[in-house]
Amino acid sequence: MANKLRLGVNIDHVATLRNARGGTHPDPIRAALLAKEAGADGITAHLREDRRHILDRDVERLMKEVALPLNFEMAATAEMQALALALKPHAACLVPEKREERTTEGGLDVVKHEAMLNDYIVPLQAAGIRVSLFIAPDESQLLAASRIGAPVVELHTGHYAELEGAAQEAEWARLNHAASFGHHLGLEIHAGHGLTFANVAPIAAIPQIMELNIGHFLIGEAVFTGLAPAIREMRKRMDEARNH
Repeated sequence: MANKLRLGVNIDHVATLRNARGGTHPDPIRAALLAKEAGADGITAHLREDRRHILDRDVERLMKEVALPLNFEMAATAEMQALALALKPHAACLVPEKREERTTEGGLDVVKHEAMLNDYIVPLQAAGIRVSLFIAPDESQLLAASRIGAPVVELHTGHYAELEGAAQEAEWARLNHAASFGHHLGLEIHAGHGLTFANVAPIAAIPQIMELNIGHFLIGEAVFTGLAPAIREMRKRMDEARNH
């Protein structure tokens, strides 16, 4: 198991700012290039059905202009599958999606949709796209992910991020167990959602986790410190936690 913990920077909310007023500023591709310079290992972008932030042209430009792996977050729909097969990003992370939600609220229910997802990921994998499933840290979801042959899962850390004290410690234990359980199933373990400077260290210290995907907090922190310093600070905290 490699020791280095990879950092994927989600640039969705640079596009949110741009779309609030229209036009081309701020440019999410410029943010991705800054993230690369600051030490990011990859870029994450979620092309939602309603196109509320990232747009099709953003994904096309990311593929052409940014020399980092693209983690293409997408709902398991025919439209998104066709786009992924046309673009061939490094990775496709399947996430649940509701029109009324402000952000992804929970994990994909692989158990409930196992048969559909089993068929859905076949052409993506045949095209050389690394498939990841964004799931809750539950054994049943990990077992279902393993059964359908998804090589990667991303554990939803949103509940952990919302809790405090003993409740947060209990959720961390749940994530820690899920990471170990998934690793023993042969899955590559990633994690993300709601991670900040204040709460990232315990997650980064879980040795089976190979990648964290962080976005909203970094874009918000960039308002005060700049994007590159925010990413460098996150990278530092991740590395310190992993090394200790």
